[in-house]
Amino acid sequence: MVSVVRSMADTLADAANPQRWLEGLSSSLSGEEQAMITRAFDEARALYCGKTMAQTGEDLFNHAVAAAAIVADLNLLPDAIVATLMFAASDYREDWQAWLSETFNPTVAVLVEGVNGVRRITELARIDKLSTPEERARQAETMRKMLLAMVADIRVVLIKLAWRTQTMHYLAEVADETVRRRIATETLDLFAPLANRLGVWQIKWELEDLGFRHTEPDSYKRIAKLLDERRLERIDYIDRLLDTLRTELKNAGVKAEVAGRPKHIFSIWKKMKKKKLDFCELYDIRAVRILVERLPDCYTALGIIHGTWQPIPGEFDDYISHPKANNYRSLHTAVIGPEDKAVEVQIRTFEMHEHAEFGVAAHWRYKEGGKGDAAYEEKISWLRQLLDWREEMSDREGLAEAFKTELFADTIYVLTPQGRVIALPFGATPIDFAYSVHTNLGHRCRGAKVEGQIVPLSTPLQNGQRVEILTAKEGGPSVNWLHDGWVKSHRAISKIRQHIRLLNADTVRETGKMLFERELARHSHMQPNLGALAEKLGYDKLEEVYGALGHGELTTRVVSNAIVSFAPPPPTDVAPESLVKASKGGHDAGGVLIEGVDNLMTVLAKCCKPAPPDGVMGFVTKGRGISIHRTNCLTLKKLSVEAPERLIAAEWGDQRSSVFPIDIEIIAMDRPGLLRDLSDVLSREKLNLIGVNTLSRDTRARMRFTVEVRQVQDISRVLSRMMELSGVQEARRL
Repeated sequence: MVSVVRSMADTLADAANPQRWLEGLSSSLSGEEQAMITRAFDEARALYCGKTMAQTGEDLFNHAVAAAAIVADLNLLPDAIVATLMFAASDYREDWQAWLSETFNPTVAVLVEGVNGVRRITELARIDKLSTPEERARQAETMRKMLLAMVADIRVVLIKLAWRTQTMHYLAEVADETVRRRIATETLDLFAPLANRLGVWQIKWELEDLGFRHTEPDSYKRIAKLLDERRLERIDYIDRLLDTLRTELKNAGVKAEVAGRPKHIFSIWKKMKKKKLDFCELYDIRAVRILVERLPDCYTALGIIHGTWQPIPGEFDDYISHPKANNYRSLHTAVIGPEDKAVEVQIRTFEMHEHAEFGVAAHWRYKEGGKGDAAYEEKISWLRQLLDWREEMSDREGLAEAFKTELFADTIYVLTPQGRVIALPFGATPIDFAYSVHTNLGHRCRGAKVEGQIVPLSTPLQNGQRVEILTAKEGGPSVNWLHDGWVKSHRAISKIRQHIRLLNADTVRETGKMLFERELARHSHMQPNLGALAEKLGYDKLEEVYGALGHGELTTRVVSNAIVSFAPPPPTDVAPESLVKASKGGHDAGGVLIEGVDNLMTVLAKCCKPAPPDGVMGFVTKGRGISIHRTNCLTLKKLSVEAPERLIAAEWGDQRSSVFPIDIEIIAMDRPGLLRDLSDVLSREKLNLIGVNTLSRDTRARMRFTVEVRQVQDISRVLSRMMELSGVQEARRL
């Protein structure tokens, strides 16, 4: 399919006829879309006139048109076709972003920017620079994840695959064998597996065969010669076989979908090498798959196959009765088909096929031998299903939104100066990067350069950045890196704590004591019992608290929250007993008992938003009844100094039918989806959100939520859940 498009595109590029080229695209294009692509065609021809591809010398305009035809064949919408034509605009126009947005639309500019980022990464992180196959395999695997993580629209990766496919078609014209082999090796290591994981089979097959042609030319020619027919003839044979099969299944009353493919040369070579087989021992050079609705239909279809053509002895496997370890289920058989040619047949239900393609038995795992982590594999599965759906979605606006993804936003990928790719958690800093490269580099880290510019060690890194660490000759990490929230990765945190633990215990305790006293000074209005505070923190003695702080095992944030929980009793100079009248209590609608006066109007103070079981105190206002404050409220303290005679004792009565608004504050590293994740926590805990106030500055976000609770304890679990979210540094009640 792509091969046919490619030859057509070359012809039209030489003819320089945009109208004929447009006629080769989908007839569903609107007049406006056709006009946009025609304009892009003309702009590309003018912009690239006389220009060639840097690595291969191919005419740049011809290359752009051929790649755009492949993208059109993938049904990625007109914006992607235009972005493919404009791929190299940034090389020839300084104002390319504004120009693309104005000439076409902002989406085209975003796609071109993304493709440029991918191009830059593949140029910096050259796989061929690595010395061993194991290193190249690890680098390629990490780069595949990186390319998916750094794009906000999956079409960026598919556009890059289309460009690489066209490069591989032209590669035979390149005279330099070293260049051909390097490009072909990179294609087999990086781009073909990426196409495989995304389920873009036609591109995957072409990249593999074309790459194999230049990395193993002798093996390629030998297998090509052993094939008794050309690929197009094999396709025609499969089509005729499928027609016969559809008729036989229909006559037997079996509802089925059938599809087939001729095995491509690279796949034949891999199977011969893996199973140590001769070419004549392969029975799946031509393969057919039958999908049915019900399990009994699998065996009915098998009977039809064996009744129509002669089965090959020893080539039947029943993975339905005896599934593989990964629960792969299917019937496999091989028969002597028309013209005495061997054909492999797979039969399974649609449900079994879904599991084989998108579940733990997915095709790319056993083809590549990759295991991967479950979360990553689930994201890959989602992307493959999205690309399957694109053929069926008629809503173009909805499809364009579906291509946008934040699936891989929980991990970032950055580069060493040598081009090695490093994976880090979202929000990671140069300190995390240094420890990921080498423990000693992390210990001696004193500064960092990102893209050649010196930045603070607290700077959150972004996808695709090149990072260089500035070091001291000796020294070690600072415990403040942990307390200030500059470290995000488990490896860095563990190595820092391990190093500090080896330091002189007295020095560590002194450091911890200084940090502890600093937190006490920050909350000078609190007067906690230090022994009780140590116990609340989970330690028997205060010295143990100092040691834990010094080692970084206990953070100053936890200490701060513990201190705040020790609310001081109302000071005697604020509410002397002589100022509180004693009488029977009255109960108001808010569930507050007021001593001294029955049935007075009460209102919960907005400054501190009290809620049970907070200690509370009343203050008699002028014309608004009695305002109820928390006993540690700073506003109440100020009012009591100005008018102590207005203070009145209060306590909570029956609040079973009442809810109370309270404020919580979240401080976090800003990231896409942060507000959504925080809101999800509140939703899961079934708390009613009645107010939101957010402020983002640089990379830090400060968010305040007002939620309704019945008891203050209701919020403790919520704060703990929020602290578990990526990037959250502090979650507390105000």
